[in-house]
Amino acid sequence: MESNQILGIVTVLVGMFTFVASSLNMEFFFNNRRAEAFIKIFGRQGARIFYMILGLFLMYVAYLIYLGPH
Repeated sequence: MESNQILGIVTVLVGMFTFVASSLNMEFFFNNRRAEAFIKIFGRQGARIFYMILGLFLMYVAYLIYLGPH
């Protein structure tokens, strides 16, 4: 397996985790010190939407990385 494929797989897993954790409103995910800044800026619901969009974006980037230039 090539390194760009491994990077694509890791990136899609991170994106899926971010999307699922934010959509299910998991406490451990939003109690993180880094997430608190986004909660202060956007509110809890806004932070959830931000992280869902971030998760989708990461999955799209993973798709592009995994396919690579042909």
